[in-house]
Amino acid sequence: MSIFHLMLCSVVIFFVLYAPQPLLAQFAQQYATTPAKTGLLMSVTMLPLAIAPLCYGLVLATYSKLKLLKVAMILLSLCCALIPLQQHFELFLLLRFIEGLILPAALTAMTSYIGQNWQGQCLRKNMTWYVGSTIIGGFFGRVLAANFATWWNWESFYWFNALLLLLFALRIQLPNNHHTAPPRISSPHEYLKPLKHMPLLRLYCAVFCMFFCFSALLNYLPFILSNEYNLTDPTLIGWVYSGYLIGALISMCAPYLTKLHKNNWQVLTIVFAIYCTVIGAMQLQDLSLFVVLFTLFCACMFIIHASAAPLANEISTAHASITNGAYVSFYYSGGALGSFLPGLIYQTRGLEMFLFSLLLVCLLGTYLTWLNYRVGKETQHG
Repeated sequence: MSIFHLMLCSVVIFFVLYAPQPLLAQFAQQYATTPAKTGLLMSVTMLPLAIAPLCYGLVLATYSKLKLLKVAMILLSLCCALIPLQQHFELFLLLRFIEGLILPAALTAMTSYIGQNWQGQCLRKNMTWYVGSTIIGGFFGRVLAANFATWWNWESFYWFNALLLLLFALRIQLPNNHHTAPPRISSPHEYLKPLKHMPLLRLYCAVFCMFFCFSALLNYLPFILSNEYNLTDPTLIGWVYSGYLIGALISMCAPYLTKLHKNNWQVLTIVFAIYCTVIGAMQLQDLSLFVVLFTLFCACMFIIHASAAPLANEISTAHASITNGAYVSFYYSGGALGSFLPGLIYQTRGLEMFLFSLLLVCLLGTYLTWLNYRVGKETQHG
């Protein structure tokens, strides 16, 4: 499977995950629910993403990654086709939860396929391209969903996405390796044992913090823009996510940052520090400044993600599917909690406390990467 086809699959898969986000305020009105309850449309999808990838990683250690990817995309296509047919918020939540059970199979299959089929700088480059495709998918998933809702209706985007998923899934060609015996797993514990490596765990926890903040801000962005800046048009809200594209372009430079500076931990610590600074500066409530800061916020997150994903594969001694399954689990654990808990703070305490809570989590992520940098530096001198 070519990296280009893999990227196209990644884009339409991320349409599934993020399409509801710019429409949350609209869904809150349509279903007469609170912002935090409407945010569950993201949380119930990310919750399985936080738990299931490690299980899928164990499965992918012995079974075809492309076959699992193909089946997952077909099932996601079916879910997208069913969502416009539902009439109740509870059914919408159930379908989103089912999507959350399927999505980690697709995401873990893609990252594991890259981790197993490429090495060295080629691994870093292709993983960066993959991260870029997730950014593009997240951006256009949000923007197209918002614009479809304005031009026609929100249901039309789900029909469109169902068709794309099916078309790209059917074009996946499975390798003819039926005569090759799959590797035997001695026990799940043996595969999970290398994940006890402390620098790797600290990296995973930092990724958790990174995506907690990112998911929180983007999940409640429609409410922030509506309540604090009086933006109610879904199209305008969708285009505020344009910072995504700039972030995608900047994240493409992530492999070159490691060439300019050999210490990956120091690069991550510096970018995390900028991430914290941006969150703090968002307390200054000016729409133009907010859009600029939001763009920089996205860029920081994408650089961290594009650097951390290949770094995890480089320092891990576990099987590629286990390494990437754990990465996806920590990543979306942060997303699941970030898409709900800060919403409760925003509802009860307002924007200032909401941003302050994100800053505390981000500072923890900064500390974890700095700790890896310090330990690595002491090891070198020792």
